[in-house]
Amino acid sequence: MAARTDLFQSPDYYQVDDLLTDEQKHVREAVRSYVKREISPIIEDYAQRGEFPEQIVKQLGDLGCFGPTIPVEYGGGGLDYISYGLMMQELERGDSGVRSTASVQGSLVMFPIHAYGSEEQKQKYLPKLGSGEWLGCFGLTEPDHGSNPAGMVTNIKDAGDHVILNGAKMWISNAPFATVAVVWAKDEAGDIKGLIVERGMEGFSTPATHGKWSLRASSTGELVFDNVKVPKENIFPGVKGLKGPLGCLSKARYGIAWGALGAAMDCYDTALRYSKERVQFDRPIGGFQLQQKKLAEMITEITKAQLMVWRLGTLMNEHRATAAQISMAKRNSCEIAANIARAARQMLGGMGITGEYSIMRHMMNLESVITYEGTHDVHLLITGMDVTGLNAFK
Repeated sequence: MAARTDLFQSPDYYQVDDLLTDEQKHVREAVRSYVKREISPIIEDYAQRGEFPEQIVKQLGDLGCFGPTIPVEYGGGGLDYISYGLMMQELERGDSGVRSTASVQGSLVMFPIHAYGSEEQKQKYLPKLGSGEWLGCFGLTEPDHGSNPAGMVTNIKDAGDHVILNGAKMWISNAPFATVAVVWAKDEAGDIKGLIVERGMEGFSTPATHGKWSLRASSTGELVFDNVKVPKENIFPGVKGLKGPLGCLSKARYGIAWGALGAAMDCYDTALRYSKERVQFDRPIGGFQLQQKKLAEMITEITKAQLMVWRLGTLMNEHRATAAQISMAKRNSCEIAANIARAARQMLGGMGITGEYSIMRHMMNLESVITYEGTHDVHLLITGMDVTGLNAFK
């Protein structure tokens, strides 16, 4: 397949750039240039073949996309949350699977090690994860427990200086290529604990998930634990219960709120350019009312979402953002991105389903992004519970 020239121009209808610092804009530009140079020319081919471009792991590490908010002394970037969001926006503008790789590494692997881990764990794992030398994954979802992680059956049993881990996790991004896995399991008292499992531990395997129609350029697999001996020093000392994994999910959802917006921007930009070039009935289709209606609605939703994630990033920087606020932004960005992808695909007609344009790939990817880290419906109920004080989950 011929490499596609990336002509992307970022929409900014309300001059949101005026709200960004020079450093934040510099970070965004660095990642945007990387995506245009290294991702856009190859990603369609990898997605069509259903293969993960392994070379991006080291590239993302070199670029500082792994754990950008983790302190520099532990191999992170020491950046603020708006910079992190802009990174995720640009990566997902290229492909949701590429952003997923970075989200998992930073928010679901490096964050819990930094927040809940011992000093020894931080020193051992974070620098290698930050550089991209090691890839990590996050084991929470199980075959029978997705939206209800409290029901997990993966468990650990005390065996002296180590524990014995049994169970399985499913739909795990990065799993087939991961060196380490942050895994959540119940101990004999029924408490949820986090622990670090390393590739090579006997009884630990990561079978790949095949046959996906979505996130085809992302590596997905299972984590299978068959009497795996895990040293007790690999257990997180700083947390127990669901607040551990849920704290990680809030960080990941924050990145998705920005990321999905990047996919929406790419679909809008593609449709806008196409509407000016594609001639029907002797004039560009962008001159027809129904096409202008689609474009007007797209840019309106993108602008609203830009303001929402910028404000959320400000609250994150001030340590004031709530899990429910993050939940709302994740749901909103995913919903508008999926709607914009569908409308953009219609504008391109038959060309919209081909790999010559990015829209159909985004459209399929976003079906996963809507689902993971909390489904659309679950996030609606989180907001509903937050505003009413009444729990609809039980």
